[in-house]
Amino acid sequence: MPRPRKWRKVCCLPESSRFGPLDSPADAESFIIMTVDEYETIRLIDLEGFTQEECAGQMNVARTTVQGIYFEARKKVAKSLVNGTVLFIEGGEYQLCNGIGSGCGSGGCRRHRRGRDRGE
Repeated sequence: MPRPRKWRKVCCLPESSRFGPLDSPADAESFIIMTVDEYETIRLIDLEGFTQEECAGQMNVARTTVQGIYFEARKKVAKSLVNGTVLFIEGGEYQLCNGIGSGCGSGGCRRHRRGRDRGE
């Protein structure tokens, strides 16, 4: 019997899901797909300053899993930047958090809390 799927917890979807050269058509044949969970590791580690262990706790997966996801995500970002390839963020094995509960910041998800603080 296969092992049950363990969903990676993600705070929110990216505001933009397409990145790349401005002159590239949206239907370009050559593009890179980054999953939402790969995006989340980049956001947590590179933007929020989490360690891989803290990121793993936030996403509810093992640190070694985060390490592998993060490695693939950085490779995709580098390919997109160096080769001028369009990068799409979509799919993956994730569930959106509800902004409350353990592992979602203290007292709720920081991303959701920021939105509420601004009255959104």
